[in-house]
Amino acid sequence: MTQTLDLTLVADIGGTNTRVALASGPTLQPGSIRRYRNAEAGSLSEVFQSYLAETGARPVAACVAGAGPVMDGVLRMTNLSWVIDEACVREASGVGRVAVLNDLQAQGHALSHLGGDDLRPLLNEGQGAGSTRLVIGLGTGTNIAMVFEHGGITLVPPSEAGHMSLALRRPDELGLAEFLRSEGEFASVEEALSGRGLQALYRWRRAEAGDPGAKPPAEIMAGVADGSDAQAVEAAEYYVRFTGRVAGDLALAQLPFGGIYFIGGVSRSLAPYFDKMGFGASFRDKGRFSEFMDQFPVWLIENDEAALLGCASHMAEIMALAPA
Repeated sequence: MTQTLDLTLVADIGGTNTRVALASGPTLQPGSIRRYRNAEAGSLSEVFQSYLAETGARPVAACVAGAGPVMDGVLRMTNLSWVIDEACVREASGVGRVAVLNDLQAQGHALSHLGGDDLRPLLNEGQGAGSTRLVIGLGTGTNIAMVFEHGGITLVPPSEAGHMSLALRRPDELGLAEFLRSEGEFASVEEALSGRGLQALYRWRRAEAGDPGAKPPAEIMAGVADGSDAQAVEAAEYYVRFTGRVAGDLALAQLPFGGIYFIGGVSRSLAPYFDKMGFGASFRDKGRFSEFMDQFPVWLIENDEAALLGCASHMAEIMALAPA
């Protein structure tokens, strides 16, 4: 591994795997990404020790992002028992300059460094005309990140907007609230638009059809793809319409003229159906503000390295503001 003076160690910690890479400024080093199974490592320190031993790298800074809320610089992983703060990252990496981000914050920090090949247009195609942007993550969980840029600095405050109440407007949709309540949940955005949300929508449609049943997400999507499962198609249609409505509400709250960016496995699975299943109509369904909604381009992020790239970008900004 070629050594430079400004290497940053970056990591994207998921529930199952941690990906680690090296960056020089906001640019990831080619061939530096490695993946480690969390169950085999047991801690972030073991992951970093393995990576540094294997690569011989000597970073001067480190930034990690993980799937969980960050409060006062402390990351509590949602699907992993690890609790990570700056002291933990310093000890694990052996460097003095560190940062801890939520994984969606990292995606927000990556936006300015994504190219055309990294993005698929979904709606209102065109270059965003503002520095305020919005990232919506639809995967194991659901959350959003607001992205602001000012004076060359990117600000991505933490958020737990995935737990907002889901806007239910039609009589048939009220049945979803009752169904989720019967399962011990409430009608939040995440309970409808995460991976388990897609499963809940499917169970709801099966129950409404008088044929209770359940399937994992992959089987639901297979039934959508070939049209063999009517309730799977219905579940996908509700999912897409709810997604458009939530994205539209967030757009009015945030005014992200720089664009709305979807990430996550569920986003990728359902994005091909956004057009024909009514995402655009739901997004624009804002009465006299319907035409106003055409100002917000909507994209799908297809770069799997975006979170690592965001960590690199964030640390590069920190180091430029206060050089060592």
